[in-house]
Amino acid sequence: MSASRRSGTTDELGPDEPGRDGPEGPGGSDLLAALLDGMDAALCAFDADGVVTHWNREAERILGWTAAEAVGRQGFAGWAVRRADAEEVEGRLLSAMQAPGRQVHEFALLTKDGGRVLVRTQSAAVRGPDGKPAGVYCAFSEVHAQIDLERSIALSEALFEDASWGVVLVDADLRPAVVNAHAARSLGIGRTSVLGRPLGELLAQGVEELESALTHVLAEGAPPAPAEIWVGVRTPDGDKRRCWRCGFVRLASPLAEEPVPLGVGWLFQDVTEAKQSEQEAALLRFRTNQLHRAARAAAECEDPAEAAVVHLDFALAGFADHALIDRVSGGAVADGEAEGPVRLVRVATTPSGSPGPSLLTGAAGLPVRYGEGHPALQCVDRTGSVRASVGAVPAEQAREWARARQWPLDTVHSLCAVLRSRGRTLGVVTFLRGGGRSQFERSDAVYAEDVAVRIASALDLGGVVGRG
Repeated sequence: MSASRRSGTTDELGPDEPGRDGPEGPGGSDLLAALLDGMDAALCAFDADGVVTHWNREAERILGWTAAEAVGRQGFAGWAVRRADAEEVEGRLLSAMQAPGRQVHEFALLTKDGGRVLVRTQSAAVRGPDGKPAGVYCAFSEVHAQIDLERSIALSEALFEDASWGVVLVDADLRPAVVNAHAARSLGIGRTSVLGRPLGELLAQGVEELESALTHVLAEGAPPAPAEIWVGVRTPDGDKRRCWRCGFVRLASPLAEEPVPLGVGWLFQDVTEAKQSEQEAALLRFRTNQLHRAARAAAECEDPAEAAVVHLDFALAGFADHALIDRVSGGAVADGEAEGPVRLVRVATTPSGSPGPSLLTGAAGLPVRYGEGHPALQCVDRTGSVRASVGAVPAEQAREWARARQWPLDTVHSLCAVLRSRGRTLGVVTFLRGGGRSQFERSDAVYAEDVAVRIASALDLGGVVGRG
């Protein structure tokens, strides 16, 4: 048998015809054999009489029959197909010569060792120079491999169309290459508009953490567990802070001998509400524990003023940087009984500089010179909590804002809660935060009011409010 016959092609050219190996390069038959053997799909071909003319390496791998054993045989009967099934199988394959386009069939073929393999075939006619059918080619693969491929394609399409979480393919340059509809909505931009743009143009916060994760996946592979990343999404209404639970997989080309990174598959789900609820629940547990511990510690204090300071110190943990207690000068004031402007006297304050317990300044201290409109005076006037923040201003203006209110110079946020006991206003407790903290929220005011009730009860018990 000729060399071309052994490699899976028929030897139809004469020794002196063009296309043979020569000084100018490989012949056409050898090139065809190389192309066929390099295919990922199994391929065989028949002439018009049903004789096998081509048989590539993938066909040999699936069925075990070599090209030398297959090429030249008349049909599949007795070797690649059971004789009982041969007529039907060959009829279905050769019918492609008379049918337009490709035909798809499934049937069982025999392996060289006697086993059976269910394959899916695609067959089509081969036309001669005159346009008439000259044979048929048949590409086939194991059904389970084909099903696996179809499942992979179906999964990919489903992820990018119907998935209820965000899916983004990020290229090796860390730019989105493909996004699904959910991810586009989460990013607040169209599916085509996001492609090829740096992540820094899409996210205001969390970019460094996300890019670090993507770079790690490209270099080391997927992390063992999902990661929760807080990001700031740029929107026309401003930045929105969101928490995304992210999973990552490294993508590599299946066609290369060595793994070639194609990018990273990034899947994420918005868990902002669940995360915020979890944080709020943890914060509530902590604050409840602090109130409980403060009550037990205050119960051991002989001096009610010291008990008030204990409540203040326990409240500061994780809540504020500084705190002040001011009492109403001249005694407690019932609603509607105040004569003239209310003046406040400092009772206790947290130390500035090194941390430590709050300091009592004496029951008969000097009045605090608060200016008109001071948040503490507003709190007494309204008998309710008052929040104030300096806003986005230069540092010097922020220090001047704090100085004018007689607070530590690093203060940028304040919360004043009124001290009430037995239907009277006793004074004000003020909590202060520096620039490293967020401004006080409504939930913070509720907590401050709980602390204020306990402080007011202790001060009222000690008669502090009736002095001065």
